[in-house]
Amino acid sequence: STDGGKTFEEIATPHGDNHDLWIDPQNPRRMIQGNDGGANVSVAGGRSWSSIYNQPTAQFYHLAVDTKDLYTIYGTQQDNSSLAVPSRTNHAAIGWGDGSIAGTGESGHLAVRPDDPEVLYVGAIGSSPGGGNALQRYDRRSDQIRLITTWPEEMGGYGAGEHKQRFSWTYPIVLSPHDPNRLYIGGDRVFTSTDDGQSWQAISPDLTRADPATLRPTGGPVNRDSIGAEVYATVFALAESPLQAGLLWAGSDDGRVHLSEDGGGAWREITPPDLPEWATVSCLEPSPFDAGTAYLAAWRYKLDDYQPYLYVTRDRGEHWSRIDDGIARDDFTRVIRADLARRGLLYAGTETGVSVSFDDGATWRRLKTNLPVAPIHELLVVGNALIAGTHGRSIWMLDDLGPLRQLAAGVPDGEPHLFAPAAAERYLPGIDWSGAVLGSVNYLAGRPGGFEVTTTADGETVRTFLDVGENPDRGVVVAYRLAEAPAEPIGLAFRDAQGEEVRSFTSRLPDDEPTAKERRVPAEAGWNRFVWDMRHAPATKIEGSDPPAEKPIEGPVVPPGDYTVVLTVGDRELTQPVLIVPPPSLPASPEDLAAQHDLLLRIHRQVDRVTGAVNRMRDLRAQLDGWAKRTRDADGRAAVADAAEALRDQILAIEETLVVPDLRAGWNDNFNRGVRLLEKLTDLSAVPALGGYRPTDAAEAVFVELSGRIDAQLAALDKLVADELPGFNERVGKAGLGAVVL
Repeated sequence: STDGGKTFEEIATPHGDNHDLWIDPQNPRRMIQGNDGGANVSVAGGRSWSSIYNQPTAQFYHLAVDTKDLYTIYGTQQDNSSLAVPSRTNHAAIGWGDGSIAGTGESGHLAVRPDDPEVLYVGAIGSSPGGGNALQRYDRRSDQIRLITTWPEEMGGYGAGEHKQRFSWTYPIVLSPHDPNRLYIGGDRVFTSTDDGQSWQAISPDLTRADPATLRPTGGPVNRDSIGAEVYATVFALAESPLQAGLLWAGSDDGRVHLSEDGGGAWREITPPDLPEWATVSCLEPSPFDAGTAYLAAWRYKLDDYQPYLYVTRDRGEHWSRIDDGIARDDFTRVIRADLARRGLLYAGTETGVSVSFDDGATWRRLKTNLPVAPIHELLVVGNALIAGTHGRSIWMLDDLGPLRQLAAGVPDGEPHLFAPAAAERYLPGIDWSGAVLGSVNYLAGRPGGFEVTTTADGETVRTFLDVGENPDRGVVVAYRLAEAPAEPIGLAFRDAQGEEVRSFTSRLPDDEPTAKERRVPAEAGWNRFVWDMRHAPATKIEGSDPPAEKPIEGPVVPPGDYTVVLTVGDRELTQPVLIVPPPSLPASPEDLAAQHDLLLRIHRQVDRVTGAVNRMRDLRAQLDGWAKRTRDADGRAAVADAAEALRDQILAIEETLVVPDLRAGWNDNFNRGVRLLEKLTDLSAVPALGGYRPTDAAEAVFVELSGRIDAQLAALDKLVADELPGFNERVGKAGLGAVVL
């Protein structure tokens, strides 16, 4: 309305479920609409809106992953369809274009066939189409959905007591870990299908309380609120043991737990005796180590009880123990997961974050780092990663569980400890990084995605992405723990399989300036983390203030293979093996990658010879220029000045074949005057470095030619210094000036 409410005009919004609307009191055409997917901004009075896909605010219920090496994460998000997002990409970040819509389910669970990762089952609920549980079979190849609902009868407006089958808003969907053709879902009963949803069979009785008082129509007194999301008395958690086929655990949203040991032929109730009435059993996690052990997470916040409820049974439900000590009493729990590699290591998702237990649930501590405070609805342990589905902050991943697993195994206190790094994937240098400007939002070249850049006190460059997903760190991630901050610098080195040092770093000295350009290793008391980018040491830096001196020349990336990381603290040297592996589906053979590394290393060593020679020439030129200036106007010493300038100019002529000296920053003088041998050589290194391939014959030939031209110039420099410098120094000595040029 623009006339005080006398008339109204309908405006379209980009998202259906409007929850809030803010209007700028100074300019009513500016407004923000808050919805289930995030926020949309209009500066046109609502006639057009910005996207919700520029903010990580999705509300995810449950997650699943496929079985590919570069696996995809699937999730159902509130009122925004189900999504498929790669866990990582070969580009600088994970953009919206890397993901896809995966069915149309907005709630509930998902399951991906392990034998055919292009097929997944997606939870949906509601009135139409299909009514009932609206279960989707989605085929990514054809982009087709088949509704395989157990009972497709529209029941909108009726109470749950009148439904033939009851399914909750987030009913469980489970593929058997023993048979990919067996699919389970949980309603008032447990249902199974072995023919891809063509037919269904109930394999349990009603496993809920089914209290009639909880099955009446909801809403009112004016309108009923019965579109399918309000159904109660359902199986809310369902799991099959990964160790024993047919061992099924089922928990209901009204506080009952059941177990079947014969695939649903017979069930017995195993509800924990001290589980409060009407608790929602939100997660059942069978142990990956013992078939008789399972973990349970429950909540009662809808009854104004915000306590966490975590339990464990080690005898198939005969006895239960409560295991939530250490979690805040008002931080209720939705999910608990067992680590797949370390027995007794557990993760719990609460209303505000993630907690970890190293002693099988006896005690818990917060696992926060940079995870934002958000409700955690799902946790998955996948390989070496922990994946969290949040309500309001999208999907987060902890990429390396190795240090936590090693900590659970036992780490001595009071002394430094180097954790074994995970195998690192050799990354392929990409072409989509743009320049980074501090204090400004930067953008990826040719791809969407803004990021800010900061530099830590130890010289680490940190990119914070604003509207795209982050990839795992590209490099070898090293974690170490120090009992106290050391008085002297510590060292971190990386050696190849022959024991040769590839790269080394030290911590900052006490008098080092923070954010020094040279990368340092952190040395704080407690946990420290360092990412080696898998590169050899950079070439010798050119001295000066011109553009050739501004940018360091990075070393090449090392090839896959066995390496060793060495942490030196005082007189102690701690070592751990490091394995660098090629990316999956890389076309190059080990011999190809060895040839690539060989050429890159030869180029790099030649670059280092050139930059060292340039520094030598600049030093000589500076000394000779100093002699010329000091002796030009001195009595009887003009000849010394002439000789100094002549020798200086001969050296400059050689330097000018290698670089364009004395460039102005920001100007294209290198193009105006023609690129020189050093730039030709550094530019050549990008040719074999891009991707994982054997260098082309042309790249090898260009290197041989450039090396010959460079060798000739360096030989000319050596000859000039050998032939001319002694004579100049002799002239200086005869003039009674004493000092000589070195």
